[in-house]
Amino acid sequence: MPKTRLPGRRPNAVLAAAALVTAMLGAAALTTVATGPEAAASGAIVGGEKASLAEHPYAVYLVDDAGTQFCGGVIVSSSAVATAAHCAEAVSTKDIRVVVGREDKRTNEGSTLSVSKAWVHPDFEKAEEGDDIAVLTVRGRLPGRAVSVARDTDVYAAGTKATVLGWGRVADGGDRSDYLRGAVVPMVSDSTCKQAYGSYDPASMVCAGYQQGGIDACKGDSGGPLVIGDTLVGIVSFGDGCAKPGKPGVYTRVTTFAGTIAQQTRGR
Repeated sequence: MPKTRLPGRRPNAVLAAAALVTAMLGAAALTTVATGPEAAASGAIVGGEKASLAEHPYAVYLVDDAGTQFCGGVIVSSSAVATAAHCAEAVSTKDIRVVVGREDKRTNEGSTLSVSKAWVHPDFEKAEEGDDIAVLTVRGRLPGRAVSVARDTDVYAAGTKATVLGWGRVADGGDRSDYLRGAVVPMVSDSTCKQAYGSYDPASMVCAGYQQGGIDACKGDSGGPLVIGDTLVGIVSFGDGCAKPGKPGVYTRVTTFAGTIAQQTRGR
């Protein structure tokens, strides 16, 4: 079964109850769900290459109170970041930090901002059921540039190339990346994605990847952006392992939630 692209996590008091009900999925490996930042965190893009924040200044990553990277995100306004709902629920809001402007996690470049509010789609239950979208409001101003949010569904035509970005694992079960990576993946038709994932819902999901596998998002990339140029078309949600043949990555279909994202960022 599919899993969210969160790394493994260490238990904490806030998430202990959630762990009992397997609220979070394991990130790109699809089995039962682990909770806490490590589940979302251990995780980069499989089959990709080093990417630049100069070209993608809207890409950010999330860390917990211990500084462990567990998900990605994308700047959608001067004070708000979009991410996956399962990322926002993986860690208590007060313990989430947004790291912006730090291409290499081993440096102290950029800024780290705390989160004042986490909006999670009210219909979200788990990634495989859709509505995997959240908006985090930070304390202060984000120094990076906001991405444009797609509204035209033509971007999802099968074969259209998009770029996925993240700091997650570089191989299924492998090490996570120290620096931002990116990979180009083609959009996959709804019918093909439905064959790969019985729970696939074209109203809130979209697939991207190669039939032969080899290139994909992976654990730790959850919540990160799928872009065409500087336009956000998807958010890393879940998958069956990483880069498996016939198992494309599943992303939140951003056009479905463009109005909601705008509403959550209005006036911020």
